[in-house]
Amino acid sequence: MDKSSISSKTLYRLLIYQRCLRKLIENGIETVSSSALAKAAGVKPAQLRKDLANFGQIGTRGLGYPVDDLADAIREFLGSTSLQPVILIGAGNLGSALMRYDGFNRGGFEVIGAFDLFPQSVAGKDITVPVYPMDTLTTFIQQKKVKLAILCVPGEHAQEVANTLSLAGIGGILNFSPTVLQVPPSVTVNNVDLALELENLSYFVTQES
Repeated sequence: MDKSSISSKTLYRLLIYQRCLRKLIENGIETVSSSALAKAAGVKPAQLRKDLANFGQIGTRGLGYPVDDLADAIREFLGSTSLQPVILIGAGNLGSALMRYDGFNRGGFEVIGAFDLFPQSVAGKDITVPVYPMDTLTTFIQQKKVKLAILCVPGEHAQEVANTLSLAGIGGILNFSPTVLQVPPSVTVNNVDLALELENLSYFVTQES
């Protein structure tokens, strides 16, 4: 499969399949049916089979997919055989919590550095990720060849930092800042609006009441 030819939705589903397969491996499960994997991933079996057909003949009709082989195929395609380096900007309460989160490593990512106007502010917060001053951000990105960044700065500073990230070579930003970022076409931004997610959740809870 040519990575450049797949849609962002297909890529997102592959990431979900990879996560599901990782959990199966952790539980010692060696084979999984397309219907079981599709249910775990929240997609239709036909869609899953279509996505996985791009990797060649891995599964066996009536027996399912060998979990290890399928996980290896997806991991190789996604380029995640080793931990991908990520940086984090904004070491406040949210940024500090994310630096303590160990799920990134399980997902194939490693936060190798964080940046803040006041790096000394994280002292005593039980954080092992090194925190650097903002004026070293561009040099760090270019020296370490980092392509992914997590943005946790206040909204009024987010665009300025996004501009710096884009110029330094960052290609993907996970944006926790409460603002819409304007970035070049070469940069992908995924916005995480916690308040909006709670509002959406509250709507469905209210409907059920």
